[in-house]
Amino acid sequence: MGDPAGCGPAISAAAWAALRHDPALAFYLIGAPHLISGVPTRTISSPADAADVFPEALPILRLDDVPSVAPGKPDKAAAPGIVRAIELAVADALAGRASGVVTNPINKALLYSTGFRFPGHTEFVAHLCEAAGQAANPVMMLTGGGLRVALATIHMPLRDVPGVLGDGRLERIARVVHNSLVHEFGIAAPRIAFTGLNPHAGEGGSIGREEIEIINPASDRLQAEGIFVSHARPGDTVFAEALSGAWDAVIAMTHDQGLIPVKTLDMWGGVNSTLGLPIVRTSPDHGTAYDAAAAATCKPDSLIAALRLAATFAANRQKAAA
Repeated sequence: MGDPAGCGPAISAAAWAALRHDPALAFYLIGAPHLISGVPTRTISSPADAADVFPEALPILRLDDVPSVAPGKPDKAAAPGIVRAIELAVADALAGRASGVVTNPINKALLYSTGFRFPGHTEFVAHLCEAAGQAANPVMMLTGGGLRVALATIHMPLRDVPGVLGDGRLERIARVVHNSLVHEFGIAAPRIAFTGLNPHAGEGGSIGREEIEIINPASDRLQAEGIFVSHARPGDTVFAEALSGAWDAVIAMTHDQGLIPVKTLDMWGGVNSTLGLPIVRTSPDHGTAYDAAAAATCKPDSLIAALRLAATFAANRQKAAA
């Protein structure tokens, strides 16, 4: 359900209204019925009941510890329910009761104030998988506007980025991205591009040597493994190359380098997916949107796209395993 004071309840209701006639996209909400308005709801006792209920009402696996909160007014009392919803969703996916998890936005600062110690959804979901005895190697990928962009670094000061790129991170991320492109996106022979860290990909070392000393050698090692990853491509042209079909995915060196093109091309329909997990996990590519929740102007586009992508991932995983 995400943060109940945020956009989660409203966009979940709107997504159900948009998708209710497509059985392949049937989903259930882990949350509280009293948070949902404007659409019919039905409490279910098991995920197995969701598909039958879905055409007529939004199926809700009920949480009893979620307080009544006003849209746009976050409440620390909701924190235990927010965390519990994530735990139940991951448990259902790990047990095969659900084919994937789509997480509505949370307010990490609110959770931190109540003892939550994970940087965000991604790390918490990975922890839950590992606690269940499943290996997790999470990589963040944004899809939208015709691009698939994974991130080599996320929430890190730019001055710290060069120091972490050479620790095997680029190879680890590229392997996860390659595997996901094959098994979740259904691309048999993926072509992946590394961006450069410096302008013009270092311009032969005259604007920095990270490309020569770190990024290109990582590419060479990956190609020796049979994974096609380019040498560093200039960040100002590589995304246009990807849109033209040259690359199936781009691995950007920094957060903003990768997210700016995706959000510029598709601000409302982008999807954040976590690759490298034993379960499917996607999420809308935006935050809690408290202001929009208070004004009743929430847009469900990104959640709908996240649900569609999760269904695609689950179907392709099943095909790959057959």
